[in-house]
Amino acid sequence: MTGQLEAEPYYGRGAASTYREITQQPAVWREVAGMLSARSAEVAAFLEPLLARPDLRIMLSGAGTSAFAGEVLRPALERSLGRRVDAVATTDIVSNPRDVFAEDVPTLLVSFARSGDSPESVAATRLAQQCLGPVHQLILTCNPDGQLAREHAGSSSSLVLLMPPTANDRGFAMTSSFTSMLLAAWLVLSPAPDRADLAERLAAAAEQVLGEADLLADLAARGYDRVVYLGSGPLGGLARESALKLLELTAGEVVSYYDTALGFRHGPKAVLRERTLVVVYLSNDVYTRRYDEDIAEELRAAIGSENVLVVGAQERDSAADAGVWRIRGLDEVSDAALAMPLAIIAQLLALQFSLERGRTPDNPFPDGEVNRVVQGVTIYPLPA
Repeated sequence: MTGQLEAEPYYGRGAASTYREITQQPAVWREVAGMLSARSAEVAAFLEPLLARPDLRIMLSGAGTSAFAGEVLRPALERSLGRRVDAVATTDIVSNPRDVFAEDVPTLLVSFARSGDSPESVAATRLAQQCLGPVHQLILTCNPDGQLAREHAGSSSSLVLLMPPTANDRGFAMTSSFTSMLLAAWLVLSPAPDRADLAERLAAAAEQVLGEADLLADLAARGYDRVVYLGSGPLGGLARESALKLLELTAGEVVSYYDTALGFRHGPKAVLRERTLVVVYLSNDVYTRRYDEDIAEELRAAIGSENVLVVGAQERDSAADAGVWRIRGLDEVSDAALAMPLAIIAQLLALQFSLERGRTPDNPFPDGEVNRVVQGVTIYPLPA
């Protein structure tokens, strides 16, 4: 598995922005760590008093890919913080605020938003203020000019963390914006080790993935028309994001599905067909990983090893370890951190499938059926 994908083939095929935004992620992550280091005192002054409250509810929110950042982080943060953490999409907050905010407790609402201009992004933060008493807001966004960033700038109950300018993806799909916000949230909310060290390890792992990416071009060229992503715990959220990335960049031409290792057998396994590729993400948790390995072995026997891509970080001397794409140097990190270089695999695979199908990844919907920033949403006032 050696061979960096060269840039030239992606220019002139409507993929220049998407290719650049995928491959720039190691550099962006290093910038994120530097930004957080420069603002460490400000971040600590805002978050430490909140995290010291045993009754604090942490809610992670966003729409689409931004919501899946919360799904990746939720179980990992609950484990590392030993406290309640919820992941609720802004689309659910806006449509059902009284259900989501039924419990009026001290809340930290963490909003993920690439542009900050999606109608639900701002509406969710306003509804939190309307429905809850004590609420603080942590805004992670890539657009300093977005409505979300502007509305919360200068508020004593809000902290806005802007990602590096290059993280504000110009391509249709969220790639570096997703992982940069994910990394920033993990570094500031979890009792993680040294930020710069972890970010450097993740960047080095991402560079390894990019250097071995020819494998993904080979897979995309095989003519699969269905791809299934499986992951457990935090990697379940990544599986969902991976499926969306493929669906977006192929404009729905390739059917994608996601599930957990154990959940897949309970009916969803019916999605398997002759031209199906399955990607299994192996957890770093030794106990959880056993279930991931079991489904990988079962699928290898059912549809052939050549149709099952298994990716993990742990070094193990076992039969189940044969044929695993090894991500080096991350065998002891949380699955939330491991999800970041794994996300690059999903992004590259979606890019390759899109090109194989003759699509233009930077704008897979040239007729505007689906928009980069969601349009057409009416936000209704919530009656008192």
